[in-house]
This record gives sequence, structure tokens and C-alpha cells, in this order.
Amino acid sequence: MGNGEDFEIVFVSSDKNESSFQDYFGEMPWLALPFADRDAKAQLSKKFKVSGIPALIILDEAGELINKEGRSVVMRDPSEWKPPTLWEALSGDLIAKSEIGKATVDEVRAQSDVIALYFSAHWCPPCRGFTPELSATYEKVVAAGKRLSVVFCSSDRSESQFKEYFDEMPGGWYGIDGDDKRKEQLSTLFEVQGIPSLVVIDAKTGETINGDARGFVGSDPDGASFPWRPPAVADLSSPDGINETPSLCIMAEGCTAEQREAMMAWFTPIAKEAISKEEEAMVFFMANTSEGATPQVRKLTKLGDAKPEPQLLLLDIPDNGGYYTCGAAEITEATVADFLNAFKAGTLERKQLDK
Repeated sequence: MGNGEDFEIVFVSSDKNESSFQDYFGEMPWLALPFADRDAKAQLSKKFKVSGIPALIILDEAGELINKEGRSVVMRDPSEWKPPTLWEALSGDLIAKSEIGKATVDEVRAQSDVIALYFSAHWCPPCRGFTPELSATYEKVVAAGKRLSVVFCSSDRSESQFKEYFDEMPGGWYGIDGDDKRKEQLSTLFEVQGIPSLVVIDAKTGETINGDARGFVGSDPDGASFPWRPPAVADLSSPDGINETPSLCIMAEGCTAEQREAMMAWFTPIAKEAISKEEEAMVFFMANTSEGATPQVRKLTKLGDAKPEPQLLLLDIPDNGGYYTCGAAEITEATVADFLNAFKAGTLERKQLDK
């Protein structure tokens, strides 16, 4: 770690047996979580959303997260343990399509209410298809008087590709070259897993309005719902976040439109209250149609065909594919509240998703 700081490393093993753990731990100079404590290992993996190994999670003395990407820090610059803030990662000059050719992030913030970070690349076919859509929506949003700035965060492999691609983008956009370390810092900050990706932030506060706004451009090409804040209860046909976060789902695709509307009236406040508490993260869905991910969820959880009455389940995919079903005869506001409380208390029967 350098700089004389005191720190400890704790090995959390994913070995398949005690013998392998002991052999591997024998090569290490640090501490380890006992191999037999598989529950603690699973809880740590879930808490820090560890989806692959090796992973190095850096915490402070109070156990608060400093950096989830410790492995890349060690490989890149061990002195930079604490990741930059958003504005630190965006500091310095941005490439501008103007005679001046550059602008500072402070200048961009001053002229904007919303900044969209667009992660994309010339060599990526889905990106080449999405960029014209985003450009058209941007023009409509700006024409409607909305103060939006877009920063293209390039993953291009050469300066010539970057320039060629950037030239195809609207005149009001800004750019960060793929060789600029700020692009990697921003990708890490917003956990960008693939491209194209669109992150929408508040230009004044730096609040993330939507960390995955790409789908909104397709569903709202005119920008009527801009800046695309995610609904408290999303449609299960497009289940963003379901693989990373426990997800409460009302399966209502067999219900009437009137039933779904009535349920949304009380389900939405429940979701908003849970989200506002910022305790353990959770996302909320309602299955309105048999499209998208809905049939797969039914298959994996053995729920069977859609019924005229709603069904309630909680998916905990980060917990190695766990899920929970509600056996109540009627799904009501009280049923959902009780089900959520039982999940938090750990009193529900855990089931395993089919593979």
C-alpha cells in the first residue's frame, strides 16, 4: 500500500474444499476467513457484488467501502487506493467540437442541468447503431429547451478512430479520448460493464439520475420523460438490475388492466419508501405482459402459467440464485409488507433457481 499506512489483508476463499484452502493459504502472509464459514463468505460476496475472482475489496477502518476495484488499483497505481469523485474524474479539459476545441467540466456544468456520459466506440456495431438514435433524441431534447450536455467517453483503439467517430456526433457534444485515464475512472465509478452505455447525472449535484439510461432512448425517442429517472416499479419485461440486486416482483400478466392499475397505486409507494431508506438495495418489478424476461422468471421459479390473480416472489440472484415465493391467498399491500419484513428477518424459506 505504501506511504506507511497500517492495513490488513483477509483472504476469502472460493476453494472447493478445506485441503485446497489450506494449500493456497499456506502461500500467503496474511489473515483468512475460516474456510468452514461459508455463510460469511456468501454474505461478503453478495454485499460487495463479487461476480468473479480474483477480486480485491478495499475498506476503511470502520468497514466502509473505499474501492471495489482494488485489483486494478494494484496493477495500475497502488498509491491511488481511493477512487476519484465524479468531478475529479471529469476535471481538466474536455474535447469540444468548436473553434476553441476544448472546455472545462466547470464550463460544461455551468451551461447544463443534466450531463449524459456516453460510453461507446467506433469498432462496436451496437454502438454505431445506437449513436444516431441518441443524437436524434439529443437534438429534440435541446430543441425543447432542456439544458443537456453529452460527454462521449471513448473506448476507441486509436486516435484516428476516435476522431472519425466523434466527427459523426452532434456539434454540442464533448469527448474524452480512450487513452485518457479519466475514461477508465468513469467506467469504474459507474460500473460500466459493456458498451454502448449511457449514464445521466445532475450537472449541479453530481447525483446519478439514471445509471443505465440507454433503454429510455429507445422507448422515449422524443425525450418526453427526460431526464429519464427510473420508475420506482419497473416492468419485468426489461429487468435492469435483477442480476445484481434482490428484486421483489408482482407477477400480474394474467390480471386485468384495472387490477394492475389498482396494485400499482399501492405498490409504488412501498417501493419508493424502501428505496428512500437506502438500506440494503432492492429493485421492484411488476410483470404486465408475457414479454421479455417474464416467461424465463416463471420457468426458473416453477411458478407455472400466468393466473387471473397476481403472484408474489422475491428473486435474490446475487445469493447464488436464491428466490422466495409468497403463499398468501391474496396479494395486498399488507401481504407485500409482511413478505418484505420476513425476507429482511431471514424467516422465509429459500429456494434455488433452476439452471
